[in-house]
Amino acid sequence: MRSIRARLGIALAAGALLLSLAGCGNGSANAGSAGSGPACKSMTNVNFGYIGDFNGTSLLAIAKDKGMWAQHCLNVNTEVFTNGPLQITAMASGSLDFGYIGPGALWLPASGKAKIVAVDTFTNADRIVALPGRGIKTLADLKGKKVAYPKGTSGEMILRLGLEKAGLTMNDINATPLDYSTLTSALAAGQFDAAGFGYPQLTTVKARQPGILELAQDSDFASQMSFITAFVARDNLPSTNPTMVEAVLATLKEANDYRLAHRDEAIQLVSQTTHVPVAQVTTDASFDQLESTSSLEVSSKSGDVEKWLNAFGKYFVSVGTLTQPGDAKDYYTADLYDKAGH
Repeated sequence: MRSIRARLGIALAAGALLLSLAGCGNGSANAGSAGSGPACKSMTNVNFGYIGDFNGTSLLAIAKDKGMWAQHCLNVNTEVFTNGPLQITAMASGSLDFGYIGPGALWLPASGKAKIVAVDTFTNADRIVALPGRGIKTLADLKGKKVAYPKGTSGEMILRLGLEKAGLTMNDINATPLDYSTLTSALAAGQFDAAGFGYPQLTTVKARQPGILELAQDSDFASQMSFITAFVARDNLPSTNPTMVEAVLATLKEANDYRLAHRDEAIQLVSQTTHVPVAQVTTDASFDQLESTSSLEVSSKSGDVEKWLNAFGKYFVSVGTLTQPGDAKDYYTADLYDKAGH
C-alpha cells in the first residue's frame, strides 16, 4: 500500500488532455449518436450497474457529464444497486453487462461468477462499530453481543477480520445478516449492539446514535490485503465482445484521470447523481485512495493486481466462503485493461 500511495498523482497532466476531450461531448451518456463523432458507425448499448457511493458512482457520473461514453460510441444505461452481489446476480440473468463491487464481493469473480475488468479505488470506508452503553470498548468485547452485518460484502469481511484479530469467530457472537438498508435502520434504532458496516451508510447511523464507537477499519488490516474496489463484467462478455469491453475500459480510464485531477467536481457530480448532500459525499470520498490510470496500468502489467486478488482468494477460503481460491489470471482480464485506450 505504501508504494501505491507513492505513485499518487503520476498522471495529473493527463487531466488537461481530458478537459479538451470533454469539451467535445454533449454531456449526456444517453445522447445517441449526437456527440459521438463521425468515427462511430453505430452506437453500442451497455447496461451498467453501480452502488450509490463515491467509489461506485463517480466514474460513471463523470463519463456521462463529459460525454465520454458517446465519444467511445457507447449508449450507457445505468442502474443503481445496494451491493455487489445483486449486480452479479443481474449479470447472470443477462440484464446487466457491467457493474461495480467492493472488496467483500470479490469472492464472486473468484468463483467464476464474473470477470474483473478494472481496479477502481482503494477504500478505507469499512468499520466495526459499537453502540454506546453496550459494554463494548474493544473487539474482544463483541463476544456474546448482537452484531449485524451485510452478508457477502466488505462489511462482513471487516467483521471477520476484526473477530480473528481478537481471537474470536462468528460463532462467538450473535450474528445477524441483513441487507444494507435494513441494517442502517435497525442499527440507528438501537436494535443491535454492534455491526460490521461502513460509510456512507454509517453517517446516517451516527446522526441517530451519537457516541457510536469505531473499533476497527480497513487500514488496520493493510498488511494482510489491499482493499480494492473494482469494475466487473458479465462472465462471458470479455470473450464474446472484447470490443465493447475495451471501449468501456477506455472510457473508465479517461474518467479516472479526470476524477483524480478534479476531485471536488467529481464529488459535486456524485451528489447530483445520487441526490446525497455534498457534505456527505465529501465525507464518503475522504475514505478513498485514488490512483492515476498510468499507476493502475503499471500495477496490472507487473502482476500486482493479480497478487492483491489472490490474497483475497486465500482469505475467502480461510473463512469458508470459497472451497478453492481461484487464480486471478482466470478472472482478471489484464490483457483487455492494458490494451484499452492505446
